[in-house]
Amino acid sequence: MESCPAPAAAGEHRDPVLLMGLRAVARIAALAVLLPLAGCSAVEFYWQGLAGQVDLLARARPIPEVTRDTPDPALKAKLVRIREMRAFASRELSLPDNPSYTRYADVGRAYVVWNVFAAPELSLSPRQWCFPVAGCVAYRGYFSEADARAEAARLAAEGFDVHVGGVPAYSTLGYFDDPILSTFIRYRDAEVARLVFHELAHQVVYVKDDSSFNESFAVAVEEAGLARWQAAQAGGAEAAQFAADVVRMQRLRTEFRTMIRTARDRLAVLYATDLPDAEKRVQKAAIFADMRADHERIKAGWGGAVVFDRWFAGGANNAGIVSAGLYSDRVPQFAALLAAEGGDLPRFYARVKALAALPKAERDEALAAVGGSDAPAPIVASPRS
Repeated sequence: MESCPAPAAAGEHRDPVLLMGLRAVARIAALAVLLPLAGCSAVEFYWQGLAGQVDLLARARPIPEVTRDTPDPALKAKLVRIREMRAFASRELSLPDNPSYTRYADVGRAYVVWNVFAAPELSLSPRQWCFPVAGCVAYRGYFSEADARAEAARLAAEGFDVHVGGVPAYSTLGYFDDPILSTFIRYRDAEVARLVFHELAHQVVYVKDDSSFNESFAVAVEEAGLARWQAAQAGGAEAAQFAADVVRMQRLRTEFRTMIRTARDRLAVLYATDLPDAEKRVQKAAIFADMRADHERIKAGWGGAVVFDRWFAGGANNAGIVSAGLYSDRVPQFAALLAAEGGDLPRFYARVKALAALPKAERDEALAAVGGSDAPAPIVASPRS
């Protein structure tokens, strides 16, 4: 077997055994066993992920402890609010009631990870990476932005379109107790609630080798959760601002999805033609120019759209289309499934789990048959037994 140099640990030095708890340490150790089974490049990648996860868990402290000790009143108020969101998620959305999102970690950077997406120059078929726990996914995540940019540069040198996107939160699927992070703690309440509901949804249903299914399901849950959280805030001091933020967010995302789908459909038709590659490149550039013009029009109508500016900065190309599609392609179908269950989330989860158990081709066919529209989720009271 190839001998690899020992990788350096990420982040500042701490004693993770003292800070994480035995269950998390046992799971870290179980993952570490996999490292010698891979080649050097894979070892380096897995090690940065392992070291990054250890560092993240080592930084996490119980929210009551942070609210007691912090001199920052804004942070304290936000953490109190998040505890309410977390309780609501389990009580009203039937999301897992566990220690996830009951601790807070300051990671000291803008994003917790950076995801790298890649696709061929004249194709929308994503580059896939396969992992022991998550299965095959259409991206590769790095705890260091420099490492992500280096991987993107390597893929670009091979001829791929690449997209690099900063990620404020991610789910370990319940494998670890995910904390609230400094990367999104200052977001508006609507965005924070969206992230918490989304990441907890991944613990309910996750299908190996089907990123689009997983992400679209989590988006459908977050949108339904936001609508119900908004209804629960009625009459509160900040209810009007929260409602306005939700409406703006939903409408912006709907316009963004439409823009991405339009470009993707045009690109798919183009790439399926027998045109010479040189002509395909010319028409591809025109399609992305049209998309940028649509983006500027949307921005002008809303007085700015920073999150979508970031998407364009990450790479408006085939890989960028792939990255956006993961979070939107099947949201209307999942929303239609929830509506068919009368808004009953436990029954909805059961139907989604049944779909998840099907072979991928059958799952895709069953989900496509559902139909659905891209309208924002309606405000529906949580069914209670």
